Amino acid sequence: MKLSQFKFNLPESLVANNPSEQRDEARLMVLHKDSGKIEHKIFKDVLNYFDDHDVMILNNTKVFPARLYGNKEKTGATIEVFLLRELNKELRLWDVLVDPARKIRVGNKLYFGDDDLLVAEVVDNTTSRGRTIRFLFDGTDEEFRKNIEILGETPLPKYIKRKATAQDKERYQTIFAKHEGAVAAPTAGLHFSRELMKRLELKGVNFAEVTLHVGLGTFRSVEVEDLTKHKMDSEQFIIEQKDADIVNKALEEKRKICAVGTTSMRAIESAVSSGRTLKAANDWTSKFIFPPYDFSIANSMITNFHTPESTLLMMVSAFGGYDYVRNAYEVALKEKYRFYSYGDAMLII
Repeated sequence: MKLSQFKFNLPESLVANNPSEQRDEARLMVLHKDSGKIEHKIFKDVLNYFDDHDVMILNNTKVFPARLYGNKEKTGATIEVFLLRELNKELRLWDVLVDPARKIRVGNKLYFGDDDLLVAEVVDNTTSRGRTIRFLFDGTDEEFRKNIEILGETPLPKYIKRKATAQDKERYQTIFAKHEGAVAAPTAGLHFSRELMKRLELKGVNFAEVTLHVGLGTFRSVEVEDLTKHKMDSEQFIIEQKDADIVNKALEEKRKICAVGTTSMRAIESAVSSGRTLKAANDWTSKFIFPPYDFSIANSMITNFHTPESTLLMMVSAFGGYDYVRNAYEVALKEKYRFYSYGDAMLII
């Protein structure tokens, strides 16, 4: 397939800048992938589509406050430093993006916080905006993390045109987030409230957890018309044996298995055994899923409404069927569904 087949015009007014008032009260479009039939619901209605022994696969990654603002030594210029991932815990080496990049050179020192709570030195150039920095900090890892927590901002995507607030700290995080390492939220999971999880449990729905640490590659644009030539960034994922067992039992019993979000789907599709079951894994994946694609594990999925020409839209199109998803997006635009991270949801079943 070609990049241009995933183009559509999205009015600025449909980009969600804030979350819905209640997590589980965003709108929900239900797309039936056997017929293309569409229903309009509220997210908590997802309860009516799942039964005893069905499984939902959740990504339990936790977003850390990855956006820091500091000052460059001597000039005092304000610099944005976006923490991508820790390269070495002992040496406190981090892979980061800097802005404005032209001002940041190897050897520069950066100061963060009113009383220089953290200081970092630039040790390498990686890409035009990428740098490796070393934090010069003598305290414990716990103290270092606490300082990042104090100084860091919730890393809202750039298309949300406002500053992060205290509310974002809670709402740009799923209620089942456990393992820190993501710089973007697995957004389909943001719609689950504690009450809804409880009601699903009471109905007999089982939950399996995977961890995929979402990187900025999620937002990286595709720049080649021929999709086979696009390279995805690698992201770390972990699937424990007990969770693989829950999924495989449901596979065996032919239950509904729902991947909550494109990140959960990418993780499970990166850990398929030769017998087409899910296996435990601790690995990195750069899997790029676009139509046509034969999915091995999940037979339903929950996702948000994605950016034109994004790898996320391509995966959803592969799962729901290109024509059906294309039509669903046309309906979403007409019905004024809200798009992106804080937007509404879609269940493909």
